[in-house]
Amino acid sequence: MREFWIIFKQAFITKAKTKSFIITTAIVIVAMFLLSNLPRILESIDGIGNDEQTTLKVIDASGQLEDPLAAVLQANKSDIKLEGTELSEKELEQQVRSEEIDSFITLSLDETNTIHAKYTTLSSIEMDLPEILRNSLQTVQAGVKADELSLSSDQVDSLFTQVSFEKNNISTTAKSEDELNQARILVYVLMFVIYFAVILYSGMIATEVATEKSSRVMEILISSVSPVKHMFAKVLGIGTLGIVQILIYAVAGFIAFKTSASEATEGLGSFFSLNDINPLTLVYAVVFFLLGYFLYATLAALLGSLVSRTEDVQQMIMPMTLMIVAAFILAASGLGNPELTYLKYASFFPFFTPLVMFLRVGMLDLPMWQPLLSIGIMLVTILVLGWFGARVYRGGVLMYGPSRSLKDIKKAIQLGKE
Repeated sequence: MREFWIIFKQAFITKAKTKSFIITTAIVIVAMFLLSNLPRILESIDGIGNDEQTTLKVIDASGQLEDPLAAVLQANKSDIKLEGTELSEKELEQQVRSEEIDSFITLSLDETNTIHAKYTTLSSIEMDLPEILRNSLQTVQAGVKADELSLSSDQVDSLFTQVSFEKNNISTTAKSEDELNQARILVYVLMFVIYFAVILYSGMIATEVATEKSSRVMEILISSVSPVKHMFAKVLGIGTLGIVQILIYAVAGFIAFKTSASEATEGLGSFFSLNDINPLTLVYAVVFFLLGYFLYATLAALLGSLVSRTEDVQQMIMPMTLMIVAAFILAASGLGNPELTYLKYASFFPFFTPLVMFLRVGMLDLPMWQPLLSIGIMLVTILVLGWFGARVYRGGVLMYGPSRSLKDIKKAIQLGKE
């Protein structure tokens, strides 16, 4: 076991000291703090040079809409100030083109007392101001129709009374609406963690094995330690490094979230509270993450041993990458309805289980035998893949030259027997 732990520490420490690992970790941590303080940063940027109200030119052909619209905007505490004008629409368009003004709005009423508004601007991405005007004009329209029908304010309010609608789901696997919403967010976040971790660290293992082969270091290593020990030491070493990196991200994210006191983060914190989340969901997240990692990492080490150049790694592990992408797409398709039949069957396919079964246990109250059966299937698959991978790895690390096909697996097994 001494050789095993030497390779384990070498895989862990060597990767931990690389510039790419340190820089990537630092960039992600900085990004977390920036994103958590993004509302405050945006408010500061918006506040620069925007102390004055936005003045909007208005052409009111009806002569009845400018004042009601201004009153609605004021009631909604909008910073838009309306300014009537006697200029024609073409003259205002010319001012917009010459950038003398940013925009203007034209208002009119037809014979049915329906408001027609046209907002003119040069900006193709402006959204906030037009949307505010649209909503405010909808309120003015309601007032115009109320006057036409001689309705009182109470009668108008009664027209917009919300219906009482209660959702009663009697399914034995369903959760309450609040539990489902919180579970959906948690599952979505953890699905991303599992997805990216499996792709990133599995690819790292395959690249590491190929790098050692291309530099002929592998020939020295396997003369003192068995290829099987070497493979599993690599898998565990880089896997442990991945877990440490994820824990660093988690701690940094928690600190960033707690130190960014803003209404947005407080609202998100209250919605994303883990108080109502079943602790078993978090346990399943850890279990499926570890099982998914070891399943794909073993496969990555197997495939990495078949190539002699790091340039060929991505092509060799492409089938594995496509499987985890397919698993993520399947799981994402079930966020709206996790009770779909195909998700049930897919959750027992070992290469889809880490994401699809986690989706189902996170959002549904499943019988205990289903997640346990999927975990059992994954454990058996990992053992079989480990046994088979060790045979391929034993011969694959001795193979040199061009190797870009999965057909080389048979060649690697035969070479390992010699």
